[in-house]
Amino acid sequence: MPRFTPAQAFDTVLRTPVVPVFYHADAAYAQRMLRACYAAGLRVFEFTNRGEQAFDVFTALVGFVRAECPELLLGIGTIYTAEDAERFIAAGADFVVQPCLTAEVAEVCHRHGIPWLPGTMTISEVYQATRLGAAIVKIFPGNVVGPGFVKSLRGPMPNVPLMVTGGVEPTEDSLREWFGAGVNVVGMGSQLFRDADDTAALTQKIAGLLAFVGTLKK
Repeated sequence: MPRFTPAQAFDTVLRTPVVPVFYHADAAYAQRMLRACYAAGLRVFEFTNRGEQAFDVFTALVGFVRAECPELLLGIGTIYTAEDAERFIAAGADFVVQPCLTAEVAEVCHRHGIPWLPGTMTISEVYQATRLGAAIVKIFPGNVVGPGFVKSLRGPMPNVPLMVTGGVEPTEDSLREWFGAGVNVVGMGSQLFRDADDTAALTQKIAGLLAFVGTLKK
């Protein structure tokens, strides 16, 4: 049974709308990054299924989160198949993110009561995602479609919850541009974790970004 209801998960994402998108093959290192993000106030974290050790590291993170970061939504990204969705949900994923949109993954998530965040880059795909019950629609890759696409999308689809991943930089200018275009959530990967060995500095940087986003959403 999911740790959070869909409504609780959705509320958490909107309250802390910066989502780290992260992979590392060493579980201890991944735990340090997760702890730094949690200390900064983030409550949503996407670990990506991008390496041979992904499942084992994710499983270790699930135990770590439940023991030390109980308010955190820990999701799995880069999921393509129903089989992988089933496996990671069974391991404890709180949500599932795709780089694309597949109905079979949507069906698995709905059956388990887990939020599904599919990747899209056209208006037709965004519409299809809403028809299939996406909790939040991911715009990906953001650096290809750009903020202008989101602004245009907001005309015919003003109420679809949107997250953009790819092309979001950990700067006030980038955040202002994307949230100003109309996204609800941003996902940030490698740029967020640049020079991340200094976890205190990482926590401080993320806390500052989260506070700035709070001023944009008022």
